[in-house]
Amino acid sequence: MPKIDLKKELKHLYGPSAKVVVQVDVPALQFLMIDGEGDPNTSKQYAEAVEALFSVSYTAKFMVKKSPRAIDYAVMPLEGLWWADDMSSFIDGDKSKWKWTMMIMQPDFVGAEVVHAAIAQVKKKPLPAVAKLRLENFTEGLCAQVLHVGPFSEEGPTIQKVHEFIHARSSLAGKHHEIYLSDIRRAAPAKWKTIIRQPMKR
Repeated sequence: MPKIDLKKELKHLYGPSAKVVVQVDVPALQFLMIDGEGDPNTSKQYAEAVEALFSVSYTAKFMVKKSPRAIDYAVMPLEGLWWADDMSSFIDGDKSKWKWTMMIMQPDFVGAEVVHAAIAQVKKKPLPAVAKLRLENFTEGLCAQVLHVGPFSEEGPTIQKVHEFIHARSSLAGKHHEIYLSDIRRAAPAKWKTIIRQPMKR
């Protein structure tokens, strides 16, 4: 059974260089999403949201693999859209006021029926955030992105580089987007790989 890896198929979106900022056009993609707010380092709501996303994503994966279609695929990485009502709190690092949408991309062949079945199965476990999940198409459009290697606390210069790239061509649009390629429970912070993506006006 061949294994589908969308990170490789969408390498221009999920495999950027750490050396240069690039411009990409992100098409409509399907995501399992959940909204919340608060400091991701200390918020129980955030931890529960991430656990619910991965639980349902892996349950859906095994449902599809065991189904008559027998398709095997790699679960995509965790992604986050970040903002604040008062953007000064975002820039100043007051994480308690941060708002977020955490999400995991789902392949086209994983439809609403599979996701609803996976949610129903996962609901048998004590996962309070599962009820807040939704499956939604998200079109990001024109963006600039680059790979950041290192801890999240050192993203500032990388984000600034992305913003400078955009300001030289256009202006910022949409929410700050991060894609977490590393398992931070296993990798050393110095080796964490995070895609920094920012939508821009056409």
